[in-house]
Amino acid sequence: MSDVQVVRGEMQPWTDHTTPRPALAALLTDVVPANRRTLILGPHAPQQIESVLAHSSEVTILVRSVADAQQLGEDFGPCLQVIAGALDGLEGEPYDVIIATDGLDRILGYDSTDLSWTERLAALSRLAAPDAVVVLALENEFSLLNLLDSRPAHERHGDDEWRPLHDDPTRPVSVDQLKAALPWRAEVYADFASRTFIRADVAAGACPGELPTRSAVGALESIDVPLLSPPHEGVDTAARAGLLASVPTGWLAISGAQPSHDLYAQTAQAVLIADQNLTGWDTTTTIGPGTSESDHSAAPVEELSFDPDVVPAAVPSGVSVETVLFRLAAAEDVPAFRKLAADLGEWVTESRVIVRWDDIIFDGESFASGVSPWVAQESVEKHDLLAAAWVRFQDRLMGQHRRHPWPPWMVGDDLVSAWLGMSGVEPPEQLQATSPDTAPATAQQVARGKELAAALDVVLETRKGTVDVRTALAAAEEAKQELFELKGHVYGLERTLGFRNKAMKTRENRIRELRGQLQRLTSAHERIRGSRTYAVSRVIFHAAQVRKPKTVARKLARRIRKR
Repeated sequence: MSDVQVVRGEMQPWTDHTTPRPALAALLTDVVPANRRTLILGPHAPQQIESVLAHSSEVTILVRSVADAQQLGEDFGPCLQVIAGALDGLEGEPYDVIIATDGLDRILGYDSTDLSWTERLAALSRLAAPDAVVVLALENEFSLLNLLDSRPAHERHGDDEWRPLHDDPTRPVSVDQLKAALPWRAEVYADFASRTFIRADVAAGACPGELPTRSAVGALESIDVPLLSPPHEGVDTAARAGLLASVPTGWLAISGAQPSHDLYAQTAQAVLIADQNLTGWDTTTTIGPGTSESDHSAAPVEELSFDPDVVPAAVPSGVSVETVLFRLAAAEDVPAFRKLAADLGEWVTESRVIVRWDDIIFDGESFASGVSPWVAQESVEKHDLLAAAWVRFQDRLMGQHRRHPWPPWMVGDDLVSAWLGMSGVEPPEQLQATSPDTAPATAQQVARGKELAAALDVVLETRKGTVDVRTALAAAEEAKQELFELKGHVYGLERTLGFRNKAMKTRENRIRELRGQLQRLTSAHERIRGSRTYAVSRVIFHAAQVRKPKTVARKLARRIRKR
C-alpha cells in the first residue's frame, strides 16, 4: 500500500463512483506516450488507470475523496502516487501527460473556490508542461440524451454526485467552441455514452446506417435512462444533417498527440477499433484491459459465444440491410422488399455467425458481413439463420412503431413466415390441429429463430427494461383502443347472454307448466286404476281376448275340481 498525500480541498466521508469503460482504456493505450510523468485528474475506473500505468514512468492521481484515495493506494501499491484533494490545492512541477477523461466537474471540494469551467481549465493548463499531452473530457449539454431525458433538470444529478457546474455560460457546448477554448491544438472525439468514441470529422461525415451511426445508436440504446422518444430517430436525423458530432453525450479532446484510429466501440468487454479508408473500414477487435481471452470464451447465455476472429479485417462502406428494409417498408414498396429478401436468402449460407440485418452491409449491389462477433456453439442451418434475422427485424420494426405495408393483424410468426417465404424458405404444410394446444406450423418454423434472436438480445444488452415516453403513450393508445373494442365485445356478449337468459326462463316456465299437468294426469290415472269400474273393465277386456271359450271352461272346471 502506498502512502496517500493529502492537499487542500479533500472530502471525507465521500466517494465518487466510476464505471469501467473498455473503449476509453483502449483509446488511452494508443494516446498516452511512453515513459512520461503523468497526472490522472479526477476519479477514473481501474481499467483506465491500468492502461496509463502500462506506458508511463511515473503516475500521479488526484481524487477529492480520501476514501477513494486510500482504496487506490491499496489496489495499486507504490506504482501509483495518490493525492487526495482538489485541483486548486495541487502544486508542483508540470506534468508531461495529463489525463482528465472524467472532465472538470468532480475535481473541487467543499472548501474550494467556485471556479468556472474556463478557470478550472486555466488551473489545469498551469500543471501541464509546454509540450504536454492532455486528454480532457467535456460533457455535452446539447447531447441527444440530455434533450430526450424525461426527468426534470434537478433530478438528473443527485446530491451524491456533487457536480456544482450545472449552469456555466463559459462552458463549451460544441466542437468548435471546445477547440477555441483550449489553449492547445486538439483533436476531438465524439463520446457516445462512454461506449463509442468517433473522431469528430468522421462522425460529421457519417450517414444513417453506416458503421459510425450504428455504433452510436448501439451505445445510446444501452443507457438505462428514461427518455421521451427512442434515440435511434434522433441519431439518424442528426447524421443525415451532418450533425452527429454535435449530439454525443460528451467530447474527448486530445492535444499534444495524434490519435491513430477513427473509431473505438465497446462490444461486450472487447473493443472494436476501426479506421476509415477509401473503400470502407479497416477493423481490429482487441480485448479490453483487465480481461483476457478466456473471459470471452463463454457468452452470458449458453446459445452464443464471443469470437473476435469472425470479424472481418476489412468492412466495405455502405448502409445496413436493416436501414434499406426500413425505407422500403415505409415507402410500401413490396416488390423491392421482396427482391431484396430473395437476394438475402441466396446470400445467407450455413454458418456459426448469427445473421443480423442491422449488421449486414449493402452497397446497392452486393452484401458483406459486418462487425458482429457473436457466433453459435455449432453451425446453424440456413433457414434458422434467416428465421433469427427476420424475427429480430420484426421485433425492431414493430417495437419502433415504423410504417409498413402489411396488415396490422399480420404480426409475429405469420409476418416472419411471410418474409421467410420471400427469402426462399418454403412454408411448412398446414396440418389440422389435433388438440387446442397444438402450435401452428408457422410457430414451429420460426421457433429456433426466436431462440437465437432472444440470445442475441441478451448479449447485445438490448434496451428493453426502460420504455421511452413515446412508446409508452403509443402502447397506452393501443391499450385504449383494445379496451374500447373489448368493451364492445363484452356488450355484445351481455346482450346475447340476456337473450339466452330470457329464452331459458321461458323454457323453464313451460317445463313447470308441463310438469304440473303431468302430475295432475298421473293423479287422475291412479284414481281410475283404483276404482271397481276399472277392475270390471279389465276383466271384460281379458274375457274378450278369449278365442276358444270351451277350452277355457274345461280348464277352469279341472282347477275347481282339484281345489
